[in-house]
Amino acid sequence: MAELGPAMPFYLLILVWMAKVVFLALLCSLLGWLGIRVMDALTPRIHHRERVGREPISIGLFIAGFFIFIGLVIHGAVTAPAAVGGPLLGYIFDIRRLGLIAVSFFISLLLGLALFNLIDRLTPKIPFIKIDEHPIAVGVFIFGYLVFFGLIIHAALLTPL
Repeated sequence: MAELGPAMPFYLLILVWMAKVVFLALLCSLLGWLGIRVMDALTPRIHHRERVGREPISIGLFIAGFFIFIGLVIHGAVTAPAAVGGPLLGYIFDIRRLGLIAVSFFISLLLGLALFNLIDRLTPKIPFIKIDEHPIAVGVFIFGYLVFFGLIIHAALLTPL
């Protein structure tokens, strides 16, 4: 197995670094999609996908949230600390970093939804279920969720191990 380090030509080092960025961006995008699916399942009273597609503004909010999410993921993947000098596969597929991303995904998802439900119950005069009445409100909700999730993944990518 080839070693990553000073003996490797610079162009190969850049190619390996780009492979790591692409891999992490694709993995985190998959987690973002999975997070939206889980959010649909855990908040069944709010019909996200049916409502968002009804208004161009809500679609735009969804796309804007997605771009911010992907921007945070790519920034985290580009600037993530990595040990240079080890095996190539260990550099691209860092098991510790992947584990941290997975744990951050599940903990943040559960904690975010638990706090969402808690705040909903603590503020009875602000019925959260009413966002389901308007597609733009659902679009803003999903926009906020994607930004929230992007920040969590970004933090997981930048955490030094």
